[in-house]
Amino acid sequence: MRPSRNLDLAVIGNCEVAALIDADATIVYCCLPRLDGDPVFSALIDGDPSPDERGVFAIDLLDCVEKKQRYVRNTAILETVLADAQRNRARIVDFCPRFRARGRTFRPMTIVRLVEPLGGRPVVRVRLRPRASDGAQTPRVTRGSHNIAYQCGTVSFRVTTNASLSAIADESSFVVDSPVAFILGIDQTVEEPPQTLAVSLLEDTREYWQDWVRGLWIPYDWQDAVIRAAISLKLCSYEDTGAVLAALTTSIPESPDSGRNWDYRYCWLRDAYFTIQALNRLGATRTMEGYLRFIDRVVAARGDSEIPPLFSIAGSDDLPERVEPSLRGYRGMGPVRIGNAAHGQRQHDVYGAIVLAAAHSFFDNRLLNLGDASQFAQLEVLGEHALAVYGTADAGPWEFRGFERVHTFSAAMSWAGLDRLARIAHRLELDSRVAYWRSRAEKIRADFLERAFNPTVGAFTSSFGGDALDSTALLLPELGLLPARDPRFVSTVAAIEASLKEGDWLYRYRHVDDFGRPDTSFTVCAFWYVNALAMMGRREEARAHFERLLAQRTSLGLLSEDIDSSTGEWWGNFPQTYSLVGIINSAIRLSRPWEEDP
Repeated sequence: MRPSRNLDLAVIGNCEVAALIDADATIVYCCLPRLDGDPVFSALIDGDPSPDERGVFAIDLLDCVEKKQRYVRNTAILETVLADAQRNRARIVDFCPRFRARGRTFRPMTIVRLVEPLGGRPVVRVRLRPRASDGAQTPRVTRGSHNIAYQCGTVSFRVTTNASLSAIADESSFVVDSPVAFILGIDQTVEEPPQTLAVSLLEDTREYWQDWVRGLWIPYDWQDAVIRAAISLKLCSYEDTGAVLAALTTSIPESPDSGRNWDYRYCWLRDAYFTIQALNRLGATRTMEGYLRFIDRVVAARGDSEIPPLFSIAGSDDLPERVEPSLRGYRGMGPVRIGNAAHGQRQHDVYGAIVLAAAHSFFDNRLLNLGDASQFAQLEVLGEHALAVYGTADAGPWEFRGFERVHTFSAAMSWAGLDRLARIAHRLELDSRVAYWRSRAEKIRADFLERAFNPTVGAFTSSFGGDALDSTALLLPELGLLPARDPRFVSTVAAIEASLKEGDWLYRYRHVDDFGRPDTSFTVCAFWYVNALAMMGRREEARAHFERLLAQRTSLGLLSEDIDSSTGEWWGNFPQTYSLVGIINSAIRLSRPWEEDP
C-alpha cells in the first residue's frame, strides 16, 4: 500500500480542463467537462491510496523503486520517469493540448498520456477508474474498436489508445516495448492513429507554452520560480469566460480534521484582482483582458444590486453549498463540499476589488479595449456602493460564518476604490468627478486612520475598535493608504511579527473563529510580509526571507493555500492562486535590475 496522500502534486491543463498528478504518474484529481465540473477522477478527496481506490487514472510500473518528475522547460507538460528493481525504465508524458491554429487558440477537453520505454522491458498496469455524480456512481462503460467510452452522469468521454483494450479493461499487466498513447477526450471518433496524434499535439503544445513564456516580462532573479508560478496561474483561468479560479480543488482541509474544507473552484473577485494584477505585471495581458470582460458582464448583469464576493466560472452567483457523502475526503478527512455558501455573504471589499481591476483598462495602453466614459459611469455605481458600505459590518476577507465586524481590510478596499475612481476621472479629464471622488476618498482615509489604528496595541487591527491582529494590514502601503515607513505601519509590522509570525510563515489571524483557532499558516501572508519588509527599507532581510520561502515549495515549484510551519506539510486547496501571486510580486519587488552586472 502506498503512503498517505500529500500535496506534492503536478498540475497540467489548458484553461478548459486541468488534472493533478502525483509522483507515481497517477491522475488523482480532474473535473470534466470543465474546471468546476464533476470530479470524475476524485481519488485525492476520497481517502488514502488502497488496492480498491476509486477515481484514478493510473499507469503503474510493476515493482517500481525509483521515480523522477519534472516539467518540460517553460511548459505545462509533465514528464515522469519510473524505474523498477531490474532497471527497466519508462517515461510518462502528460499534458492537456493547447495550441494556435487558423488564427485561434484551441483548448479541447482533452488529456494526453504518452508512455515510452526508456530501457529494458518495463511492465505496466493501467487502472482507469473514473467516477460519476461527485463520486456517487460508477460510469456506464462501452468498449469500441480502439477506445473505451464512459458515461459519467451528464459527462461523456472516451479514452482512445493503441494499447490493448483487454489489458485496460481487465487491469492486467503488459510490456511497453513501443510507445503507447492514451487520449482522453469528448466521446467522438479519433480519426488519426492515437500515437501519431499524441506526438503532434505534444509538439504543438510545447510550442504554444514556450512561445507564451517568451512573451513574458520576468525579473532578473528567480526566473524559474516566476515562470512556473505564471504558467500555473494561467492554468487556473477559464478562458471561455475569463474567470479566474481561487484553486483547482475542493475540500482539501486547511489543517487536519479541522472541518475547514471549502470548494475553491470559483472566481472570487478579490482573489482574481490580485491574480490578474500579478500576471499583468509580467505582460500576460490576454488573461487580464479576459477577466475584465468577465467582471464587466457580471457587474452589468447586477445593475444597481449588491455584488456577491464570488461567482461560478460561467458567471452565476447561485452556488448553493452541500456536503457530498459519497466522497470520504482528503485522507478521509471530510466533509467534501460542493458549492460555497460564501456567495451569500456580505464582503464589502468586493467593490474596491472590481474598481482596482477595471482601472487597468484606463491606464494600460497595451490593451485592445480601453476604458471610456461609459465604463467609468458603471464603475461609479460601484463607488457609491463602496461609499455606502464603508464602516459597516461584513464577513470580512476571511469569510467568517459566525459573526460580522467592521473589518479593516474591507474598509481599506472601499477607500482604494474611491481613490482609483478619482484617478480614472482625472485620466478622462472629468474635473467635476475628480473633485467628487477625491473629496470622498480623503474623508474616508482620515476616518480610517483614526478608527483602524489601535494605539494601545500599537497596530492597525483586524476590525475598527478591535484589538486582534490580521495579516491583511500588511497590504495597506500596497493599496496606497499610507507610506510603508509611517510609524503606525512600522509598529503594525512589529506587532504582527510578535504575534502572527511562526518560523518563516504567518497566520492570517490567531483569534477564535467559527472552527476555533487556526492551526496552519496562510501561505500568501508570508509574501505580504516580505513585501512589507522591502517597502520599509529592510531589503536584504526581505530577500533572505523570500529565498527561504521558495526553498519550501513543492518539488515542482508549486504552493498550496496553507502550511504547517512546524513540519512544512502543505494543506488547503491546491494550487492556490493567492500563494502563486505572492511568488511573482515578491520576485518583481526584490529582484536586481537587468542592467546590474551579475
